[in-house]
Amino acid sequence: MTALPGETPGTGGTDTPQDAVSPPDEAGAQEPGAPEPEADAEAASDGTAEASPVEAEDEAGTESEAVGPASTEAGAADSPSDAAGGEAAEARAEGEAVSPASTEAEAAGASPAPELSEAQAELAAQRELRERIEQRKAAKAAPIAAGAGLSGTAADLLAAVRAVESGEKAGSAFFGQPTAPQAPRRPAPAAAAPPPRTPAPQAAPTPQTVSPEALDAVRAVLGEGGAPEALARPAVGALGEQAAELLRTDPWQLLAVPGVRPEQADGFARALLGADCGPDDSRRTAALVGWALERAALQGHTALDAEAVREALAERAVSDPDAAVREAVEEGVALLFREGEDEEPEEDEAAEEGGLAPDADTAREPVRILLGLDRYALAEESLADGLARLVNTCEKAADWAEAAAAAPSPSAAELIRTTAAAGLVAHSGGEAARAEPAALIAAARGLGLRAFGAAHSEDGRRRLAAATGDPDTAVTLAGLLSGAQGPGRDEDGALALDLLVVLDAPQLDVESAAVLVEALADGARLVLSGDPGVLGSAGAGRVFADVLAARTCPQVVSRTPDPGPIGELVSGIGIGELNQVDAPGKEVVIVPVRDAGEAVHRTVQLVADSVPRAFAIPADETQVITVGHGGAAGTRVLNEALKQRLNPGPGRFGGFDPGDRVVHVPAPGRAVPGVVRSADAEGLHLDCGGVPVVVPQERVESSVRHGWALSAHQAAGMRWPAAVVVLPGDAAAGLSRPWVYTAFGRGERHLSVVHGVDQALPHAVAQVPAQERTTRLRPLLEALPTPDAAS
Repeated sequence: MTALPGETPGTGGTDTPQDAVSPPDEAGAQEPGAPEPEADAEAASDGTAEASPVEAEDEAGTESEAVGPASTEAGAADSPSDAAGGEAAEARAEGEAVSPASTEAEAAGASPAPELSEAQAELAAQRELRERIEQRKAAKAAPIAAGAGLSGTAADLLAAVRAVESGEKAGSAFFGQPTAPQAPRRPAPAAAAPPPRTPAPQAAPTPQTVSPEALDAVRAVLGEGGAPEALARPAVGALGEQAAELLRTDPWQLLAVPGVRPEQADGFARALLGADCGPDDSRRTAALVGWALERAALQGHTALDAEAVREALAERAVSDPDAAVREAVEEGVALLFREGEDEEPEEDEAAEEGGLAPDADTAREPVRILLGLDRYALAEESLADGLARLVNTCEKAADWAEAAAAAPSPSAAELIRTTAAAGLVAHSGGEAARAEPAALIAAARGLGLRAFGAAHSEDGRRRLAAATGDPDTAVTLAGLLSGAQGPGRDEDGALALDLLVVLDAPQLDVESAAVLVEALADGARLVLSGDPGVLGSAGAGRVFADVLAARTCPQVVSRTPDPGPIGELVSGIGIGELNQVDAPGKEVVIVPVRDAGEAVHRTVQLVADSVPRAFAIPADETQVITVGHGGAAGTRVLNEALKQRLNPGPGRFGGFDPGDRVVHVPAPGRAVPGVVRSADAEGLHLDCGGVPVVVPQERVESSVRHGWALSAHQAAGMRWPAAVVVLPGDAAAGLSRPWVYTAFGRGERHLSVVHGVDQALPHAVAQVPAQERTTRLRPLLEALPTPDAAS
């Protein structure tokens, strides 16, 4: 290792990989219908217990695990790797907050209350969006100008849908949703449910309300099929109150429960159906297609190559995968999309009639067949439409010349001028570049506009408020959407603002982005700002990257470099170079270790002694970051060791004591650091960045973990005075350039690297880029008409 300053790196350890990227061998999988070997709710892929959002939410598919249901299926076992690219995004699949069914059940089944919690409000907003999207979809099926705004792939899909509905051809692109009353393209506020208002900031999300009768009925069916009763509550969350009836008639619906594997569902089906079921049962093949696509979504994909789905079915003993995929499409389990089919058939026919048929040897772009779930397809279509609406409805003649002239930097001035002339702007840069959106917000407010900035975390919100000098201008994205923070909604149900700057834009998943854009009024300006080098969202999609790639809006690239040795180091990593940096003040220190045990020992020593003594940074302001949750130096082991040193105690509150640092996940994809204050009959009382939060007892196990050590996904969007990055030898396979870039950039004043991966670190920086995600947003953006967008 020749890249970093400090001592010579040690040799790699020989521990069992804690976060290896390759999926485990399934030969040792347990019998169908039985629990997985480890029933800990932390395991994102546990076969019987709810996945923990705290540990699962962060690995969003940006690492190097292979794409496709075959690999994701293999990774469903209790793999030691949470950083391997698929297991982390299971934050979205955690517990009772995973599937759309569970989300809707939670919103519908919750007992009435005068005030909704932040998470409930966000879920309600997402449900409202889905209803609007379904209405829009129905409108597009009408023979009027519903599809006039579409072209390219989107128009082809609409034509295919109409062909299916008219009976002209078999369903190759089928939206299996009941038609809804026609809705206008812009959300009709009068017809939409009023947005949730004023949730108490102190309120924690309440658990899903489930009737005892439904739980008892599901427990009975699970018992008949030999499945553990612990699956009853998540089954009702995923399938609704009718879960018992659904499971009895279609036992493979059990695959909709987070963490359940196909072999378990097969065992459950055999116990209930006996000889009436087989590997080619249409209920089984449909469920397997849906499961494969859900697993791909956990890795960040909104669609998946059809061939990968067929291969996954073949590995599950399906004799005719092609027929199974066709049937799943026709039944509405999945949607089918064709990419690369841009040529108009009429043009080819005209050429042939005129004797100008194309040469048989002329290469044509191959057509790529993708399969996707309707929730992501509709979210991407809604998002593309919404972004095009913002581009085309914004008043572009605004004169912000004086504001630009008063900007604190040339890059800030460029951003102000660009925003004055565009409804959608993409701004990219590192940590220091966050000052430019802050200057934009201040300038817009000086012009009398309602301008706000939304960050991914409370820490990001605090830093933005400090940069703008006005705490009222900074909100979290979740707080903005729920109404707990920000300007609230106008009489039409849209967010009452003129300009919104979204920081940490790479953390936006496609569903959250669709909800956000749908909530913006015509004429509002949206600026997406972020660092393209960091890890992507915990949820499906790559919104920021797709907007940049589609080039349907102006782009501003900051010329403001990150300062100091840490900034220099991270900037080099961003271009694939792990350079030596001059750190006279020990801003960057390498601590070589030989094995995972030594890595844990040195980490505790750094946090408790060395960093406080050398830099006057207390232990509670130093964040440990490691590759994953399992293994001999993962977050679990490190948190246990750090608790024993920094806050020993019996863990009398469900494993926690007052003073424990924790991370709380109030909703999928959101990791909120906090400190335990107390516990009582209400639940666990936390202080999350100055906001008191009460986590109900039944949610503590699945949504709260110790937080002295986090994974890089959990730490994205936040910074601490000091960061200790732990790289034991068994973590080498989980490293990638985005992971190193994100982890090394979390420290403001000091970075210690506990280094035992030898040459794997420079190799990862130079040769392991971000894992590609399969999405449809970019072609949708390119197809929609945006005449005023920059090319």
